[in-house]
Amino acid sequence: MPIVWPVVACVGLARVKTLRLNPVPLKTVGQTESRAAATTSTSGEIGDNMINRIMTLPRRHGHGWFAPVTVLLLLIATETVPAAASRVHALKYPAAQQNSEQESPLPVFELHSGFWINLHHFLYLQARLAKGDSASTDNGRGQVPPSEPLASLLDFPAEEIRAWQDAVAFYAKDLAGRDLLLNGDMENINNRLAEMETCPDLDGKSSPTCKSGLRPDLIEALQRAAPVYRAHWWPIQDRANREWISLVTPMIQQMGVQLSGQLAEIYQRPWPSTRLRVDVVWYGGPSGAYTSLTPTHVTISSHDARNRGIYGFEVLFHEASHALSGGVTAAIAREFRARDKPIPRDLWHALLFYTTGEVIRRDLAEGLMTTAFQRGGDSSIYQTYASRFGLYSGSWDRFRGLLDLYWQPYLDGKVSFDTAIARLAGAI
Repeated sequence: MPIVWPVVACVGLARVKTLRLNPVPLKTVGQTESRAAATTSTSGEIGDNMINRIMTLPRRHGHGWFAPVTVLLLLIATETVPAAASRVHALKYPAAQQNSEQESPLPVFELHSGFWINLHHFLYLQARLAKGDSASTDNGRGQVPPSEPLASLLDFPAEEIRAWQDAVAFYAKDLAGRDLLLNGDMENINNRLAEMETCPDLDGKSSPTCKSGLRPDLIEALQRAAPVYRAHWWPIQDRANREWISLVTPMIQQMGVQLSGQLAEIYQRPWPSTRLRVDVVWYGGPSGAYTSLTPTHVTISSHDARNRGIYGFEVLFHEASHALSGGVTAAIAREFRARDKPIPRDLWHALLFYTTGEVIRRDLAEGLMTTAFQRGGDSSIYQTYASRFGLYSGSWDRFRGLLDLYWQPYLDGKVSFDTAIARLAGAI
């Protein structure tokens, strides 16, 4: 049964530089009713109003395994004690075109565990493994998870074996050789299957709204494999996805407003006004997560060891920050063209990893983020995702030192955005 967990970091507008949310326990609500609980901080810091609602949608009769459960967490933060602002991290990032006092909407995350999109990624993995393609787990940069074995079909009925092997062969013939993110067809398939998560089929036989419009041969492969996947792998993978969601949700509640406000200010871009869809899948490609734009759609693995604990929170916000990256990529291109230099292929991406990791590391060290380390961890020695998993290697090796020298001063509020980018371009 798919699960949809929209986590609303903020509703309406808030002063992003002076916000910190305190956790409020989620109240359980029955299927036929909904309740709202609001609490107001009286601690003398920043006042928070948090509304938690759980909404259970009606089941689709006859297709219970597709019925979504929606849990809506509305976190409404308001600045009620102005005198407390000094107790909240509020660096100003100098830039002529942006006033750090302006109000900005914060992101709305919608976390899903959907059947069809998980089946698609699992077949993609199995096809690449069947071909002996090491790229199924090796992205050529940094540490990678241990290789996955081919899924065992031992003791499966002959009909199930044929259906599954035919679907894997279909993927191996073409789709498994494509990049999940960079190939336009794969992006379209991913987006469309995400939209079809409540449908029992993809060809529209159950309902016109379930007509996916995908290639007939792809629909046939997925629908033939669906009963096999549902019987043998989906319950375990769906459970892993739900567990990942349940672990990252409190981090979003307690740390997300602070971080998302900082990122919007750093990149000088507002978060999208629409919800950011996050599909949690058991296998999420060689890098463990990827994001497509227009619309912003994050796909992230619950099984990838690199996405566990606090790193799952960091990766989620790194991926989401792709929605803010337009100004950075344009500025990098402008400065390099002005110097008649080739634009480094991945500089913008290394900068995104660096920024999210460094902001989290700093906030943890200053005590502004604590959730992930409440169980005895030492926040002062936090390794960022990029450092912990060796992203600053290969072609990225030179980027780390340059970002330390020229981008970190901007994060520290010492130079402007334009100056930092110009200095980066001048040094490469």
